[in-house]
Amino acid sequence: MIQDNGQSDHATREGQAANEASRPLVSMLLIAYNQAGVIADAVAGALAQTYSPLEILISDDCSPDGTWAAIEAATRDYRGPHRIVLNRNERNAGITAHLSQLAAMSHGELLVVTAGDDVSVPQRCERLVECWNGLDRRVDLIASDLVEFESASPDAGRIAPTDLGQYRSFDDWERERPWVVGASHAWSRRLFERFGPMLPGAMAEDQIMTFRAVMTGGAYSLREPLVRYRRGGLSGKRRYRTVDQFIARVKLTTAFGLAESEQFQRDAQTAGVGERMRALLVPKLAREHYARDVFAVDGLGAKLGLLLRTKEVKMGFRLRMFLYAACPGIYRPFFALRALVKSR
Repeated sequence: MIQDNGQSDHATREGQAANEASRPLVSMLLIAYNQAGVIADAVAGALAQTYSPLEILISDDCSPDGTWAAIEAATRDYRGPHRIVLNRNERNAGITAHLSQLAAMSHGELLVVTAGDDVSVPQRCERLVECWNGLDRRVDLIASDLVEFESASPDAGRIAPTDLGQYRSFDDWERERPWVVGASHAWSRRLFERFGPMLPGAMAEDQIMTFRAVMTGGAYSLREPLVRYRRGGLSGKRRYRTVDQFIARVKLTTAFGLAESEQFQRDAQTAGVGERMRALLVPKLAREHYARDVFAVDGLGAKLGLLLRTKEVKMGFRLRMFLYAACPGIYRPFFALRALVKSR
């Protein structure tokens, strides 16, 4: 009788160990900034996850609006099974530094990125873990499809980014960068640990983390819409009412691009393809440096000199940026006319 109990206990322990091995701890990294009106939906989607064990890190990046209060209200009465961690940054960190901060705070083997203006379907983490297990946890990034938030049906509003399974080497990346949406990504912890925190200042993490994954264990596209996605954000198209707004945007995106380029160079060096990445980035960096410098230098003569000597950048781009930097007034009638037409 004692022997039977021992065998039964042993079998039970083995079964529990197998179950724990197939159900790793998952961390959802929910980042928010100036999303007071929609963050409650994102939080509700995270709290409704069917998967366990799960920790949910919800962080406000020093929003000047009511985002933090909305987060507190949305989580105040939660009594479910998931571990909740709330964080509010004292200073705005930006997307890449913010996500790196949460990744370092988390404990999960799989890190699921969640944007404050999108909603994860309840089965999102469950399906990601099933997919990861089915791939023997070899891949370092899984990207699901998305569906537009206001779509009447999943099929009509389906968003299917590039199939990442076809990217297996730097050659594939060099041939054509994939179109990706970071709000639907999940990373392995080992991917983050190998390359370390992302540098602050890039517009988004999506291309950075995808490149890292391609250069290590690989990436995989799960063709299921697991995120309800609101179009827009930093990468969305904008209509500028004034030339000053447009110029401010050009300066901002140029700074974003330079930060991303620096990150690519660092990560490529870690992956052993530093020289190839530097060669690939030459045209991109030339444009970014020119756009930055033509707005930064003082005086018409200095700007004109930069226009004439920057031979490695196409003349059309050089001339356009020069005119915006040196004599933006010539564009004001165009912006005013467009604003008038749009208002009718």
